Amino acid sequence: MATKFNTVSWAFGSNIYEVNIRQYTPEGTFAAFEKHLPRLKEMGVKTLWLMPITPISKKNRLGTLGSYYACSSYVGINPEFGTLADFKQLVDKAHQLDFKLIIDWVANHTGCDHEWTIDNPHFYQLDSHGHFTERNGWKDVIDLNFSNKQMRQELINAMRFWVKEFNIDGFRCDMAHLVPLDFWMDARTQCDAIKPLFWLAECEEVVYHDVFDATYAWQWMHASEQLAKSQTNLTHIYNVLHGYSQYPGQSLKLFYTANHDENSWNGTEYEKYGLAAASYAVFCATWSGGIPLIYSGQESPNKKRLAFFQKDAIEWQAHPKLQSFYQTLLNLHQTKAITKGETFILPTHNNYIMAYLRKYENETILVLINFHGESKIKLTVEHQWLNGMFTNVFSGFSYDFKSGETFELMGYDYMIYQKVEAPQV
Repeated sequence: MATKFNTVSWAFGSNIYEVNIRQYTPEGTFAAFEKHLPRLKEMGVKTLWLMPITPISKKNRLGTLGSYYACSSYVGINPEFGTLADFKQLVDKAHQLDFKLIIDWVANHTGCDHEWTIDNPHFYQLDSHGHFTERNGWKDVIDLNFSNKQMRQELINAMRFWVKEFNIDGFRCDMAHLVPLDFWMDARTQCDAIKPLFWLAECEEVVYHDVFDATYAWQWMHASEQLAKSQTNLTHIYNVLHGYSQYPGQSLKLFYTANHDENSWNGTEYEKYGLAAASYAVFCATWSGGIPLIYSGQESPNKKRLAFFQKDAIEWQAHPKLQSFYQTLLNLHQTKAITKGETFILPTHNNYIMAYLRKYENETILVLINFHGESKIKLTVEHQWLNGMFTNVFSGFSYDFKSGETFELMGYDYMIYQKVEAPQV
C-alpha cells in the first residue's frame, strides 16, 4: 500500500509563478530577478517556481545557450545566473518576503556531458553497443538507469542538497511520469525528512498522486484550446473537470494559460485563446481544487514566444498592464470559498458561457465567464446562495442580489461577485 504523504498547509490557496531567469531581465541573473520580488509580492504571488538552475551541458547543446533541462551537474549553478551564494541570497530574500520557492528537478535524463558520464557511466541506460541512449527523441539529453540503486540514491542525495543547504520549499518534477513512481516515493520520504515540502509533477497520471500534491491539468488545457477554436463545447470541459473531482483526497491540479513549454513551442496565450485569454485566466484562479500558474511576463503582458535556447529577454512595460488583474485573481484565490468551498455549476444553455457559485460558510462567490465573442447575452441566475450584498471584485461596486438575477455579458466578458457575511456569533 502506498505511503500517504501530507500536503503542506500553505499549498491550499497558494498560486505559482514560473520564473524564467534567463529571459526575465536583460542581465538574466538571480540578482536582477531579485529586484522584482517586491512587485510580485504586491501582485499576490505566493510560490515562486524557478526553471532549472543547474549548469547546462555543452555537448550536443541546442542553440546558443542550450536547454535548462540538459544539466551537466545536479549540485551546481548555471553560471549565467550567478553563484551558489547568489542563489542562497535569492532564497533568503524570498523567504523574508513570505514567498515559498520551489525548483525544477529533471530526474529522467541529464545532458550529454554530465559529470556522471565520466565517473559513473553505469548510471545511464546503454544500448546494445554500450552507448548512451535516449528514448523520447530529444537530441541533447541521455536517459538515466533507474534500475541502478546507486544512481537513484545519488540523485536523491542531490535533491537533499538543495533542501538542506538552501532551504528550498519543494520541487516541480519535470516529466515525472517517465520516472518510476517508487523512485519518487523514496525521494519524497528522504527529502521530507529534512522539512515538509511541496511536490508538483509534470504529468497527469492519477497514481502519481500517491506521492505528488499536484499534477498538471493537461486534459483541461487541450479541451480549452479546442473550445477556443470552436472545436468542442462546454460539456467536454465539464466532463474533464468531473474527472478531476474524482481524484483521491486533496489532490490539486495546476491550471494555466501559459508556461515555458506552451509559450515557446505552442504559442502565447493570445495565440491560443485570442481575446478570451483573460477569461480563461479567470477560470484558472476560481475553479475548485486548482492552483493557478502565471508564467514570467504574463502580467506585462508578454505577447511574444520567448526563444528557448538563446537570449530573448521579456519586453517589460514600465507599469505592467495586467498587474492589478492578476492581483485581484490571486488575492481572491486565497479565500475560503475558493480553497474549501462547495461548487455549484449553474445552467447557462450556452456552449460558451460558464457560470458557477463557490461557497464556504459565510463566503460566497459567483463567477460568470463568456469564452466567445458574442455580445449582449442575457443570463439569468437562480440559486438560494445568490442572495444579499455582493461586490464586483474588479470594479468594487456592490449590488443587492436576490435569489434570481439577470446579467448581460459582452464578448469574452467575465464577472466575479463576492459576498462575505459577518460571521454568526
